Amino acid sequence: MKRTALLLPITILLLSSSLARAEKPKSFDPFLDTLQQRTIKWFLEATPVTTGLTPDRWPSPSPSSIAAVGFALSVYPVAVERKIMSRKEALTRVLSTLRFFWKTPQGDGTSNVAGFKGFFYHFIDARTGLRVWNCELSTVDTALLLLGMLFCQSYFDRNVPAEAEVRALADSIYRRVDWKWSMGSLEGISMGWTPGEGFNRLTWYGYTEGMFVYVLALASPTHPVAGSAYDHWLSTYTWAEHYGEEYVQFAPLFGHQFTQCWIDLRCIKDRYVREKGLDYFENSRRATYSQWNYVKQNPGKFRDYSATIWGLTACDGPKDTTFVVDGQERRFIGYGARGTSSTWSNDDGTLAPTAPAGSLPFAPEICLPVLKAMRRSYGSQLWTEYGFRDAFNPTFVTPSTPNGWFDTDYLGIDQGPIVLMIENLRNGFVWKVMKKNPYIVAGLKRAGFTGGWLGKK
Repeated sequence: MKRTALLLPITILLLSSSLARAEKPKSFDPFLDTLQQRTIKWFLEATPVTTGLTPDRWPSPSPSSIAAVGFALSVYPVAVERKIMSRKEALTRVLSTLRFFWKTPQGDGTSNVAGFKGFFYHFIDARTGLRVWNCELSTVDTALLLLGMLFCQSYFDRNVPAEAEVRALADSIYRRVDWKWSMGSLEGISMGWTPGEGFNRLTWYGYTEGMFVYVLALASPTHPVAGSAYDHWLSTYTWAEHYGEEYVQFAPLFGHQFTQCWIDLRCIKDRYVREKGLDYFENSRRATYSQWNYVKQNPGKFRDYSATIWGLTACDGPKDTTFVVDGQERRFIGYGARGTSSTWSNDDGTLAPTAPAGSLPFAPEICLPVLKAMRRSYGSQLWTEYGFRDAFNPTFVTPSTPNGWFDTDYLGIDQGPIVLMIENLRNGFVWKVMKKNPYIVAGLKRAGFTGGWLGKK
């Protein structure tokens, strides 16, 4: 499948900022070890060693998603640290992946190419690596792929030929990307480019998951964008109160999570959040609590919503249809972004485990209980040898789904944050490695981030 809102009085809502905060866990829960190990197993079994082309989804047949590959590249070092695979095994997978992407053809044609101007197409054939589905040259998905490569560049730091080759390939692939070209005549970086059609007129502007796009584009030693591009990113932020929390608004939780899967935004601030007196880590914590408050109140009266069953983000869904459930007409959708904010909300009763899992470092006190409750409440319908299936909808009750709808697939871009954010909660490992990458440091500084581990400007 192609991937392409009974308010309570404000005095009650504001309790979420103080009395209603849940108590933080006192130690690392062994359940998270099990969840992480099973999710890593999915990446290892679904991704061919010879190409490294992680499928967009599995077990349903699908092409590879370059974003899923970026997550896979980041999962391998975590697997080494968790003693699930050896450093040599991980190095073999990383090298085959980087070699494959370095050699795949680039060009402005509509077929027999994997990318153009250093960018890669969103979806590529799982065997050949060539463009499929007439999809776009994706700036954000290329950036996710690059984050995985740069993570490996910093992790594989030993003075041996194979690890030196990883560092060199990651450097060459990153330096090849023409970020300046990706702006076209726009004020910010375009979401994509399609041969014969040109640039998507929509740009990456705030606040979405795309902050890392600008971090990478600003840091480029070969084709950097100007600082005005980041000003464009900040120019459309919406700061508002929503379900008891004040924060920069974005409805699906993945937008508050993806950049921080790799980049530690604790205590470092750009000019916007500096003026607000917080950092993006705190902003994501507030967004997580806002969604928790929303689901507890359950204005749409969806089945099973509670303090321990929640999670709205971009994910699979039952299908595009409308019918009556519990005396109310319900509209359901397939794959799509779900979430709640002051500016936009979309909720059809579909929940995704990756939503609370991706927020574990921000609010473990409310995210860990939901993951354990999902496993306990739904058993093998949702919990398998590969961890959690992508999504489920208890409200989607039909003759063929009397207990609600449960996905049969796992999605790479939803599996990835589970592994990385569990590790960041455990010991900050992914963040620590990325702090060593000079491109990440340079990009943050050029975006105007200061303080914390970055120091003064």
